[in-house]
Amino acid sequence: MKKQLIDCAMGTIPVDLIISNVNVFHLTDGSVETCDIAVTEGRIAGMGQYTRGRDIVDGTGLYAVPGFIDSHVHLESTHLLPAGYEKLVLPHGVTTTICDPHELANVVGEKAFDFFFDAAEKLDMSLLVNLSSCVPATSFETAGGEISSAIIRKWHEKHPESALAELMNVPGLLNGDPEVMAKVELFERIDGHCPLVSGKELNACAAAGVVNCHESTSFAEAAEKLRRGLQVFIREGSAARDLDALLPLLTVENSPFISFCSDDRSPVETAACGHIDSMIRRAIAAGASPLAVYRAASWSAAKHANLNDRGLLAPGKIADIVLLSDLEKCTVKTVFVKGKNIEKLNEKNIPVPPEMFNSVKLAPVAAERFRIKSENSRTPVITVESGSLITGKDFCELKVENGEKFPDINRDIIKIAVIERHGRNGNIGLGFVRGFGLKSGAIAATVAHDSHNICVLGTSDADMAAAVNALIKLQGGQVVVKSGKVTASVSFPVAGLLSAEPFDKLDICLKNISKALHETGCTLPEPFQQLSFLALPVIPHLKLTDKGLFDADAFEHISV
Repeated sequence: MKKQLIDCAMGTIPVDLIISNVNVFHLTDGSVETCDIAVTEGRIAGMGQYTRGRDIVDGTGLYAVPGFIDSHVHLESTHLLPAGYEKLVLPHGVTTTICDPHELANVVGEKAFDFFFDAAEKLDMSLLVNLSSCVPATSFETAGGEISSAIIRKWHEKHPESALAELMNVPGLLNGDPEVMAKVELFERIDGHCPLVSGKELNACAAAGVVNCHESTSFAEAAEKLRRGLQVFIREGSAARDLDALLPLLTVENSPFISFCSDDRSPVETAACGHIDSMIRRAIAAGASPLAVYRAASWSAAKHANLNDRGLLAPGKIADIVLLSDLEKCTVKTVFVKGKNIEKLNEKNIPVPPEMFNSVKLAPVAAERFRIKSENSRTPVITVESGSLITGKDFCELKVENGEKFPDINRDIIKIAVIERHGRNGNIGLGFVRGFGLKSGAIAATVAHDSHNICVLGTSDADMAAAVNALIKLQGGQVVVKSGKVTASVSFPVAGLLSAEPFDKLDICLKNISKALHETGCTLPEPFQQLSFLALPVIPHLKLTDKGLFDADAFEHISV
């Protein structure tokens, strides 16, 4: 391989591909060089003047930048199988994704590792799989799968290149939980999950080997993490949007220590607005240096992940190349992944193991299961804000009659429930939430991070029951109900998380869901994304699991 690269670099033998007369934007110094890029066997052989190529692409007037890297993603949040995910993001220039499969693992256990590592070998893009550290995220919920330290050790021996994926159980780390420590001791590199963690607690996380965090929501929080040596991943998902708040941190000086990630992003939003390319153009439009922005999108991410074979357009690097018609607007014209034009890639069929189907193991529920018995009108209420995963914790006076507590739709306070759906215990956690704006009906989903039980909220017990029962019949997905009838639904038969359909068909269903949501009065732009995080007890402040209301600050359950 190296002898061939040398000969191609010298121009003594033909190369596979020449991108001629293209403007190369160098992330080393921010300069633009007009030259040819010579590619052989998926790598860049040389840059300069080359004429002997089997395929020659005219790059006149275009800009060449390295393929973009998504530093942290849960692929399952796109609801697409890996081949569908690849087809969705490659046109946006994303050629490398660093994936934590803990969503699937919470349903099917270590079979998720088998599935994702197998898929990674068959994709054209680079799908780098890290090993999920917290399955389940805490002991305060019921998951379908469990990843022990013994399982992590086994897979780490198989894949020593993989890091320990986001360590969400920060209290367990700080308090020396034996199982958490057994996992931590295996790794030098640990992906972080440190929302609002500061001071000595942040020191402890960094000392334990946590090297990054994607949960910063303010400039001050991100700046402190940067000073403690953590790589800051600026996240722009569909429910959590941190780009605007953290953008002042993205300077040329800081750029080696900042990367971009999507974490959890709707496929509809990606198709309509873009992916990492969208973050790039928004950042530059807001005044950030193009050098800093394009570094964060590729080189800084590669350097942080020890991917020394990519992130720059330079001899010897993997030929992940994005051609742009406009550098500042990041207008993607053509993408090459490992030297292949993505328009010429073959369709892939990666089989799904049969055990990943029929994952909703729950009998139909009656409306009575959503009654909240209480004599006390003072009630803790989860409050939701668009664009943030951090929820508020309010206390409101609610109507109590004959020992039953009722919602207050006029004040936007409705019921929410999380029902265990893995066939373990049938738990149901009940509470109240405000911020969705529903005036009627109910919405429910089997996507509820991270244990992925059924999460349902609504204005009446009968509509909530109808929504849950519709999900049971679908064996997973998203449902909107009004007046007892399903007005829109989408099926996620693979573990209750993933569609078996290609994106064009999934897109139609998701858009129908959005229309039906509007008819309930829902005011949130991404209500199912917001709903999916209300069951995640490792993000402040108040959440709901199948075991009940959870105070993430005190790290304990509280009474409704």
